[in-house]
Amino acid sequence: MEQTYMKEKPILPLLLSMALPMVLSMMVNSLYNIIDSYFVAKINENAMTALSLVFPVQNLITAVGVGFGIGINATIAYFLGAQKQEEADTSATLGIACSFLHGVILTIGTITIMPAFLSMFTKEQEILSMGITYSRITFGFSVIISLGVAYEKIFQSVGRMKTTMFCMMSGCILNIILDPIMIFGIGPVPQMGIRGAAWATGLGQLLTLAAYLFFAWIRPLPIRISLKFDLILLKKIYAVGIPATLNMALSSLLISSLNAILAVYGQMYVMILGVYYKLQTFLYLPANGIIQGMRPLIGYNYGAGEQKRVHKLYSYTLYLSAGIMLTGTLLCMFIPGTLLGLFTTNPQTITAGSTALRIISLGFIVSSVSITSSGALEGLGKGIPSLMISLCRYAILILPLAF
Repeated sequence: MEQTYMKEKPILPLLLSMALPMVLSMMVNSLYNIIDSYFVAKINENAMTALSLVFPVQNLITAVGVGFGIGINATIAYFLGAQKQEEADTSATLGIACSFLHGVILTIGTITIMPAFLSMFTKEQEILSMGITYSRITFGFSVIISLGVAYEKIFQSVGRMKTTMFCMMSGCILNIILDPIMIFGIGPVPQMGIRGAAWATGLGQLLTLAAYLFFAWIRPLPIRISLKFDLILLKKIYAVGIPATLNMALSSLLISSLNAILAVYGQMYVMILGVYYKLQTFLYLPANGIIQGMRPLIGYNYGAGEQKRVHKLYSYTLYLSAGIMLTGTLLCMFIPGTLLGLFTTNPQTITAGSTALRIISLGFIVSSVSITSSGALEGLGKGIPSLMISLCRYAILILPLAF
């Protein structure tokens, strides 16, 4: 239960020991995203378009869970570094309770708005029907998602990265296994189409939460549930959590806006954008894994007054993230058609999509600066400056230029 190794071990080995399990789990997660879309695309191109239109709201649910979870993570890590156990315990308890409440609100709100939301981008009845069916099932698991992310960030805040890796991977692997079985009907399972993809996603998330609860039971965390309510601590969590949520939710706004622009020119372009966002997870999720390994270390060392270690942690994370982005740039430059061919056989779609991938990939390496800086600021409890970086990126530059 002693966490002082976070300020004592050599920095690079420490960062790698925290980050590599998360990178591995994020790579499995990104593989799930691609495989899930691959199987949905096998239904037909309308199914993939429906998935692309639902994605921004699906991303919003994740943004609320992860954003608030970052607030939980940063607060717990800071108080553990400052040797304030009671405040760390209360922060974890408040975080779990609020995550449950967020999940309930998201379930009701997102399911209610989806028919009107989807109608803004398409009038094709098959796409509308598929999108509503998929969203009602997946959004019904919003409470499970919110609680799963809360436990993920609590485990990360105390350095239990291998446990987090196992729990996240177990859900993703179950999803990958269930996708073809439930979509196409294998063995005793009936063919369910896009409903099968939704159920596979939800059951995978349920397994992830169950795994966290199991590990918390067999090997208790150095954080205890406390019935104490502390408004100041709650404000501290939200001070990081709200900007972090808005930070991630900006991408949902961006995707919805781009869908609206592209829908004018044809559903093919909406699909290409959806495929790009699935492919980019294979880069941004592993980079995010390194940042997740960095975040509790920065928070702990900041709380312990170790300023030099904070600076070195940031630098090493930036170099590693840039390396991942360089790999992605090379892949998109040299084999864009192969990547798009995973989701469509339409030559026109592949040609247009290849042009788009080559242009978009020019920004990958420089984006490592913004995502690393945002993650570091969140770990330091500085949510507003982190949000400002994303506002500049999404709202001030990309959206006006896109229009």
